[in-house]
Amino acid sequence: MPAVVLVGAQWGDEGKGKATDLLGGDVDYVVRYQGGNNAGHTVVIGDQKYALHLLPTGVLSPDVVPVIGNGVVIDPGVLLSEIDGLAARGIDCGRLLISANAHLIMPHHKAIDKVSERFLGKAKIGTTGRGIGPAYGDKIYRVGVRVQDLLDPGILSQKIEAALTEKNQILTKIYNRRGLEATKVLDEYLGYAERLRPHIADTSLILSRALDEDKVVLLEGGQGTLLDIDHGTYPFVTSSSPTSGGACAGSGIPPNRLTRVIGILKAYTTRVGSGPFPTELLDEQGEWLRQTGGEYGVTTGRNRRCGWFDAVIARYATRINGVTDFFLTKLDVLSGLERIPVCVAYDVDGVRHDEIPMTQTEFHHATPIYEELPGWQEDITSAKTFDDLPPNAQAYVRALEEMSGAPISAIGVGPGRTQTLQIRSLI
Repeated sequence: MPAVVLVGAQWGDEGKGKATDLLGGDVDYVVRYQGGNNAGHTVVIGDQKYALHLLPTGVLSPDVVPVIGNGVVIDPGVLLSEIDGLAARGIDCGRLLISANAHLIMPHHKAIDKVSERFLGKAKIGTTGRGIGPAYGDKIYRVGVRVQDLLDPGILSQKIEAALTEKNQILTKIYNRRGLEATKVLDEYLGYAERLRPHIADTSLILSRALDEDKVVLLEGGQGTLLDIDHGTYPFVTSSSPTSGGACAGSGIPPNRLTRVIGILKAYTTRVGSGPFPTELLDEQGEWLRQTGGEYGVTTGRNRRCGWFDAVIARYATRINGVTDFFLTKLDVLSGLERIPVCVAYDVDGVRHDEIPMTQTEFHHATPIYEELPGWQEDITSAKTFDDLPPNAQAYVRALEEMSGAPISAIGVGPGRTQTLQIRSLI
């Protein structure tokens, strides 16, 4: 049976949570494979809204096993707070599995993230200050603390002592901040260990056996393609790989087990944080998209930068991820517009680019080349099938499908669980 990857096809915040929740009834495992609590998914069930940050969206489906894979960096305090918050609302997280190989975000990671970003001033990257980058940095530097270390107090103590020997020097002598006490950090994390112990597992082995038993595994990324550490708008990216290739490394599932790659596209474009954004609108139209679309970060609350749909980015995401199907979200937000601009290419110093320019310098100087499509005035939030959409809305979807290079198989026409038009099966 399939392992299906769900990836953001823009800069994140495309509505992956809604797509994952839609598929929840057809899958057995939902795996978060990268990122940390710098990302968030919003799922609306009836009149209830759930904002998830570390937990996979499958936690909201009682028959699904949610898994936090080895590619995630985990702030245990945030995770337990999220579990407690869902428990208070009647959501059981007892099925949750956490990879023993996942890395932990430590207090020194958060401290260094915040002070270093302030230190950069105007050159700041726009991180969330939650310690994500420093945690991944220590992972690559091979001095990280892993979830499995919580099970061995001796090893945990040694790793914390070793880390703070260096990190306190950085905090005190470079940034003039107070150092951290190893004993306090150790006590804090041993407390987390007791609560997390029942969830820690060899998740790669469990997922492999599940696929052998014809179970369906859904792998969900935390951010978007253009935030990928290798394939995004570097350095204004996240510190991991939300693309489909990262799904294999971050879950322990080999590439030959993947059968579908579903890209999530918003009907317009948004991004959070610094970095180039060719179709960004800095006028009343951008503010209208922000207000109408409710474009505020699930995790940070920050205003999202808003712009028109960028087909160049969509084509890039199709190529990088091997997208087999697109899920188009927030089509309803565009209702009421007379004309809808779509970026079909870039102009860079008088040269047309139908694909993303090779260099970051060129991308920074890219200006969008637009084609305008006719809009629609009708409210589409009650549509149940594709044929229920107004002709101009149907034409808009078909145009985006042709420009993006993969079929649009589902469309979001509102935030609710039932406000999705499924054109063809995604599993």
